[in-house]
Amino acid sequence: MEKICVIGLGYIGLPTAAVIARTGRLVHGVDVRPDVVETINIGRIHIEEIDLEGIVKDRVWKGYLVASTSPIPASTYIIAVPTPFGEDHQPDISHVLAAADSIAPVLAPGALVIVESTCPVGTTEKVRDRIAERRPDLGMAGLVEEADICFAYCPERVLPGRIVAELVSNDRSIGGVTPACAARAAAFYRTFVQGECVLTDARTAEMVKLVENSSRDVAIAFANELSIVCDRLDINVWEVIRLANRHPRVNILNPGPGVGGHCIAVDPWFLISAAPDATPLIRTARQVNDGKADYVYRRAAAMLDDRPGSTIACLGITFKADVDDMRESPALEIAHRLAEAYPGRVIVVEPHAAELPTSLTSLGVNKVDIETAGIEADIALLLVDHREFRGRDPITLGFSEVYDTRGLWR
Repeated sequence: MEKICVIGLGYIGLPTAAVIARTGRLVHGVDVRPDVVETINIGRIHIEEIDLEGIVKDRVWKGYLVASTSPIPASTYIIAVPTPFGEDHQPDISHVLAAADSIAPVLAPGALVIVESTCPVGTTEKVRDRIAERRPDLGMAGLVEEADICFAYCPERVLPGRIVAELVSNDRSIGGVTPACAARAAAFYRTFVQGECVLTDARTAEMVKLVENSSRDVAIAFANELSIVCDRLDINVWEVIRLANRHPRVNILNPGPGVGGHCIAVDPWFLISAAPDATPLIRTARQVNDGKADYVYRRAAAMLDDRPGSTIACLGITFKADVDDMRESPALEIAHRLAEAYPGRVIVVEPHAAELPTSLTSLGVNKVDIETAGIEADIALLLVDHREFRGRDPITLGFSEVYDTRGLWR
């Protein structure tokens, strides 16, 4: 039976492995974290995602999904590992190249290697060239006419909280290092994707992913900048946006405390690094969105300064609503800065995390439920619009002052 090997079992890799295993193929998942491997092999999951745990449990118990710390020979390899940025916001593709190194020894003629990690343009070719150095016995697509190994790039475009559904329903841009590689990868994705599989070249597909998230970042930056202007003019920004969006060609997004997650908060820097002198708009959007977290912190700090001895409850520290993902979370950054500046005066309500990160607990920050927060805190700082906060009345809960960065209680 055909075997699929997925390298990286995080927020994208594990759902992808599960969805493929659901089609009846054998999926071997690989992760460098032994605790993650152990969790998956007992049918459990280490992340929060709707519908995922039931699929993983079923596929593990029926023998279609197994995890380990090492790759195995397979027909298709999917690389879905993190791609953070390093100093000066330069892209770090070391995890992607390490994944390439890990699969090189087990590659056999006929294999397909797909990169799904968000990457700077040209990364798929670097993966190919890296493997070519380690396996000179194999012919690599794009380097020889009769290739043994195909390479393609296919980025995900899913929404946390809907990953399982959107992995199947959303269209995919599939880029090969050659047209034959793109066709081979498209045939693979069509076995579990109901959306349209659109073929292109690898560099274009890499660029498409960066453009999608950079476009969102620029749009959010406009909303965040608008919220600051409205604050200064004492105008309700959500009312302004609601009315402006009645224009048939206007669609302003909602502001927040910044931008988080591993995509929108990171990917624009990959474009900026590729052409620093040609991306002033994208750079400014990144600065606006990063600066919004500082703006929220300063406003919250002023509220604490105006009420000596008061306590502030940070409601939500994940990067978006109804998930447990805290990567690049502006809410977490704000809570951490407040806890550092105001020891003993900060508590956190985070219904989607079993425990707080050590960056907060080391500062003496306690996790409480929202009812307890209403009793213990004077100020509510709503940072994430979790479903658990919707429909609640902050005054009834006991808060005497509210700073709502999401417009949930407007």
